[in-house]
Amino acid sequence: MKELRIRVLAGVFVVAGVLSWAGARLWDAVGTLPRVPLAAPIVLALIAVVLLATAVSLRARFRAQRERRPDAKGVDPLMAARAVVFGQASALVAALVAGMYGGTGVFLLEFLDIPARRDQAIYAGFSVLAGIAVIAAAIFLERVCKLPEDEEHNGAGASPAS
Repeated sequence: MKELRIRVLAGVFVVAGVLSWAGARLWDAVGTLPRVPLAAPIVLALIAVVLLATAVSLRARFRAQRERRPDAKGVDPLMAARAVVFGQASALVAALVAGMYGGTGVFLLEFLDIPARRDQAIYAGFSVLAGIAVIAAAIFLERVCKLPEDEEHNGAGASPAS
């Protein structure tokens, strides 16, 4: 399983932001710009919380296993791999969504004197922040599930638990 690449996530964010900004300009010239839903930052924040809670839980269980505590619950490798895949998928979608709302938010900065557009710009900004939180939580989860380097294979590289 390949690790998340910050460059890829940043690229998705920038491309989605530029396309969204251009689309918002075009859409506004033709008609009314679609709303930025209030639920967008809330849903992204909930996903970030779930990823963070999963990472913290797995980290505690891995630590208990390493310290050979008698009450330590084992971690199923398949469950850890699924958690990493969920985190990676969430990070990619969050980069796309945050870029989309970021581009729309940048467009809306021109219209902050209109109360409705100001609210939309605020929702877009919170969506970008929540998207960044999802990405950070996903990267943390991936680091928690990463296997230590295997010395026998001449440091061939580490991969997430699978």
